[in-house]
Amino acid sequence: MNLKEIHNVYFIGIGGIGMSALARYFHFIGKEVGGYDKTPSPLTRELEEMGMIIHYTDEVSEIKGRFRDAATTLVVYTPAVPKDHKELAYFTARGFNVKKRSDVLGAVTRDSFCFAVAGTHGKTTTSTILAHLLKETKVPLMAFLGGISEDFHSNFILEGTTYSVVEADEYDRSFLRLSPDVACVTSMEADHLDIYGDGEQLVQSFHEFAGKLKPGGKLFVRKGLSMKGLTYGIEEPADYSIQNLKISEGRYHFDIHTPDTEVPGVTFNLPGRHNLLNALVAFAMALEAGPTAEDLAKALETFKGVSRRFSYRIKRDNLVFIDDYAHHPGEIDAVYQAVTEMHPGKKTLVVFQPHLFSRTRDFAEGFAQSLSRFDSLLLLDIYPARELPIPGITSSWLLEQVDTDEKSLVKKEDLITEIKKRQPEILITMGAGDIGLEVVKIQKELEYEG
Repeated sequence: MNLKEIHNVYFIGIGGIGMSALARYFHFIGKEVGGYDKTPSPLTRELEEMGMIIHYTDEVSEIKGRFRDAATTLVVYTPAVPKDHKELAYFTARGFNVKKRSDVLGAVTRDSFCFAVAGTHGKTTTSTILAHLLKETKVPLMAFLGGISEDFHSNFILEGTTYSVVEADEYDRSFLRLSPDVACVTSMEADHLDIYGDGEQLVQSFHEFAGKLKPGGKLFVRKGLSMKGLTYGIEEPADYSIQNLKISEGRYHFDIHTPDTEVPGVTFNLPGRHNLLNALVAFAMALEAGPTAEDLAKALETFKGVSRRFSYRIKRDNLVFIDDYAHHPGEIDAVYQAVTEMHPGKKTLVVFQPHLFSRTRDFAEGFAQSLSRFDSLLLLDIYPARELPIPGITSSWLLEQVDTDEKSLVKKEDLITEIKKRQPEILITMGAGDIGLEVVKIQKELEYEG
């Protein structure tokens, strides 16, 4: 794939968080960029405002002239695109250069010093913290992120091409297309069983990913995972560790111990032990680009967060509203830990939208246990994403398994009314589907009421 010969880049699924970051990259380096997505969204609107040509109907007639030139057009798609997609079939049948997003990301970053963040949880937060640290310490980098940074309000940075930061996505084994210089593995909990079949196959795939490191590369591994590498942990023996941890005014204060030095008096604002671990490994990786530990510690203190990753939407004495992307039992547990640590003794109401029928089926017991920890639950219908319904797998079926006194199914149009009825002290919205589009509406209504 010779990028110099490519003048046009067409994305099938351009509104996806990973796809849109790549679209921004090609736009910034002067290519003509356009594509298709199923539905308009705030992300697609941003891309259109930048000048990208996007349509929302899967019809070959919608493909504009410049993107019909096979010699100069690269077509990028994701595994989530159905095999019977008309536009994908059109490009494939006519001999276009058609590549998966993971292949293109691997090609774009191959000649850079590549930092790759892998793990079933924590990829987006860790990679965004890492990008922030490198940016603040003037490292020339490009970053392709799976979320919107609250520091630079984008999922893409281009301030040089010497270094790159990417999320190494295990879905469809996409991360095996990367060739990182430095990588980390944050977690290896069973997920994407529609791809892997069982947890053992997923773990094996992570070991294959570790084998993709360039010669002399470094791998950072959370303490306790069954992989060899430099370890990191909180208040336990590890190569990189957080020690003397304290909480004051909703912020963490701690020291960082590395194999070479000790950095005292570090502050970090994002709640949750899982986010502390994300910050620690991002710090350890960033050291490999040359900044001093002291400069990185200062940059860590200024990190604001990632949209929909334990994002505070309202913070008043009588109401705290938190929004999070959690869509796996382990992630829900992490949110619960963070909420109860930072807001002890407060009554919690969680609004949860399950993501995928297969994930709901495969982890129903875990979801039920995790959701039962909250005081009250409002459960939305399952967000199907790329899937067709599975008989018997519904939100009603999941709700029956949740052991909490206050629980009910809710439609989106009734959500605000039901939230107001319950008058929560802590409101948490969670899920990876389109629940994020409801968050602004809820926030506006509750701010008005407040």
